[in-house]
Amino acid sequence: MIRFGLRLVLAGGREALTRLLVIAAAVAIGSGLLLTTLAGVNAVNAQLTRYASMYPQDSAGDADPLWWSTREDYFHGKQIIRIDVAPTGPNAPTPVGIPSTPGPGEFYASPAMRDLLAAHPAEELGDRYPGQSQGTIGPATLPSPGALLVIVGGTPDDVAKLPHARQVTSFGDAPALPETTVDLILGVIAGGLLFPVLIFIGTATRLSAARREQRFAAMRLVGATPRQIAIVAAVEATAAAVAGTAVGFGLFYAFRDSLASIPFTGMPFFPNDMSLGLLNVLLVALGVPAGAAVAAQVSLRRVRISPLGVTRRVTPRAPRAYRLIPMVLGLAVLFFAIGFRPPTSGGQTAVFLPALLLIMAGLVLAGPWLTMVGARVLARYASRPATLIAARRLADNPKAGFRAISGIMLALFVTSVAVGVITTIIANRGPAPVGSTEAGQVSIHFPEDTPAAPDTLFTELRAVTGVRSATTVRENPDMMSAIEPGLIACTDIPSAYGRCAEGATVAEVATGLIPFRESASSARVWPAASVPLGDLPQLPVMSIVVDTDGSAAAVERTRTVLELAYPTFWVGPNVPGDFESDFANTLRGWEQLANVIIIASLALGGCSLAVSVIGGLTERRRPFSLLRLSGAPVRVLRRVVALESAVPMLAVAAIAIGMGLLAAHLFLRAQMDYTLVAPEPRFYVIVVVGLAACLGVIASTMPLLERVTGPETARSE
Repeated sequence: MIRFGLRLVLAGGREALTRLLVIAAAVAIGSGLLLTTLAGVNAVNAQLTRYASMYPQDSAGDADPLWWSTREDYFHGKQIIRIDVAPTGPNAPTPVGIPSTPGPGEFYASPAMRDLLAAHPAEELGDRYPGQSQGTIGPATLPSPGALLVIVGGTPDDVAKLPHARQVTSFGDAPALPETTVDLILGVIAGGLLFPVLIFIGTATRLSAARREQRFAAMRLVGATPRQIAIVAAVEATAAAVAGTAVGFGLFYAFRDSLASIPFTGMPFFPNDMSLGLLNVLLVALGVPAGAAVAAQVSLRRVRISPLGVTRRVTPRAPRAYRLIPMVLGLAVLFFAIGFRPPTSGGQTAVFLPALLLIMAGLVLAGPWLTMVGARVLARYASRPATLIAARRLADNPKAGFRAISGIMLALFVTSVAVGVITTIIANRGPAPVGSTEAGQVSIHFPEDTPAAPDTLFTELRAVTGVRSATTVRENPDMMSAIEPGLIACTDIPSAYGRCAEGATVAEVATGLIPFRESASSARVWPAASVPLGDLPQLPVMSIVVDTDGSAAAVERTRTVLELAYPTFWVGPNVPGDFESDFANTLRGWEQLANVIIIASLALGGCSLAVSVIGGLTERRRPFSLLRLSGAPVRVLRRVVALESAVPMLAVAAIAIGMGLLAAHLFLRAQMDYTLVAPEPRFYVIVVVGLAACLGVIASTMPLLERVTGPETARSE
């Protein structure tokens, strides 16, 4: 029977060959995207693992320990990782990615960092890393080709005094950071893309299922057993799926390097990061054909009951409203979390994750019911024959109408939640606007027991072109009752940051002269402090705030002066936007990944709909042919086919986006007390363009309608 099944596939005429090619092409696209998704997850984990390797934990072993300290710096809003190392003996391990451990006065730099050092004056950047460059850091340590990393050598005594210094005797594979959060994000994102891929593959393998059922029923009538029919069906589906999967592997490796260069997470990948493990290869190479065979078996369930049963079709049972229960429960949990948020991160995950999963499952479960309700409303107000026919067909079998677009609903929901949350966080915690006072401020915050500033420091700072003022903020000794943690003489407050209350000589101020989550304001009035002006010089320094004109040269030269004055600080001098800018860029990387999922899922949805339309046309060509013979114009039949596909898709898109933004708002209110900020117009543009492309794909199948519904079809059948 296997050989007979292959003969039907390869020598079954034009219809069989066309079906084979269409299914193989659909499976090739789906399996290629599936491989890309799996490789993307591996790439993100590899990227995060190398990033975590820059923060190794203390370790014990037989080798001489290597002193290690990781610090952070910024340049033009980009994060620089500086690693100071010092071997304590000849057997100390060598950091990964460099040939030897640098000694005092030596350093290694990543390729991007070397380019940055060569492109800017030394007083802006190079003076922070005095000494001789020994070469380039290899990719084994870099999370991305564009990573800015410097490994600086020092003496054991000097490195041991640096912040977070530790002794390391070996370098193993560090776990991905942060494991739980990243796995959750990647799981949701991968699921948002995998689901429409699997829907697409399943839809493709069921192409012309009704026609095959009739053929297999005829074989049953002449004596074929159910087992023989099952083998033939599995061979047909598996042959096309195997060919398509092989082409999918070819497509993946052909475009892998181009995909790796796209900064999906805010940083591009190395091409080798987009790799596939043995389990990934086996999952796709064996799972996709097996899934195709299972789909073929499911499509034959009516043939197994009776060989004549395929000609007696009945209207399926209508979906019930109870399908809405999971979605309502998920929303209720998010509403509950607004007033009763668990205090721990584990408790919050236990609340928010099940709530989102309930909504996702509820949307898929409620999809047929929503399709049925929409179809009935459309039928009630239909004024044209095409609208009425399409609405009645959708209402009679809403599960079939929703099946091909369920992946679109899930993907749009996931990406709407992600984009809504990311957009709101960036709006509330994004970098300082260009040209604002915050964008021109450079400050350094002092830990306890910091030595006094060099006498020449303020002279050097004021000598930098573009520096307007350099101010010292002292610690407030009355922290229990104070409004702000810092103190400053009223005469030292720069005008851009406010003024003292009337009659005060010392004011309570924020550490960086800007309150948390607020902007600088010249109209701000700082409260008076109880500390006398004469006692102010004896108090410890909390921070130094330098106000510049905001030019890149002034900011970076100021930063270099402060960093050389205080070389042992964990985080270098920063602008109130460095961390926010880096954080926002990371979030924008995830947002870009979410947009990619929208585009891919909509493209898959359009292809699934096209396959469904083609399959529906071939299965209904006799009824459509009879309608044409009775006088129905071809344009009416085109409207029927278009409405059957377009109406559920557009309705699903609106519901999914609305539910996604509602879930994002409830999550933000419960977790961060933020109000949802509407996504940027480009999000809606992507959705509209994607839906329009889906409609275009559906429209491309319309020429087939006139060819398969001619009078000869009614005669031949």
